[in-house]
Amino acid sequence: MLWQRIDLPKEGCMNRPYGRELILDLHGCDTSRFNRDDLTRFFQLLCERIDMKPEALYFWDDVGVPPAEHQTELHTKGTSAVQFILTSSIVVHTLDLTGKVFVNIFSCKTFDSADIESFCVEFFKAESVANRLVIERD
Repeated sequence: MLWQRIDLPKEGCMNRPYGRELILDLHGCDTSRFNRDDLTRFFQLLCERIDMKPEALYFWDDVGVPPAEHQTELHTKGTSAVQFILTSSIVVHTLDLTGKVFVNIFSCKTFDSADIESFCVEFFKAESVANRLVIERD
């Protein structure tokens, strides 16, 4: 794995980490996991793994939408979800037609980025992953 670490400017900061954001682009994923039930389970397992308290969970997808209004484009057909956590949020976007999943985890609580990346790759059965880790300073 090749990590790209981005440290934001420290102007006016006390030079201590405030939070971090892990950005994952997963490709060649198992699209059978791109549904509300599996994504709900993903959020539950991820929150347990990083010891963070889940709050509200919201979905955006074609569930309950008339078939004539379903998304059909490569970049819009899929499910998006936001899992708010006590320390910030986890966002997932799936693309059904391309087998891609995009995950963003931001928290002011520290977490093991490499472990979380491995968990996400395993959960979605991804063939490849690109990542970014951004360290925020207060």
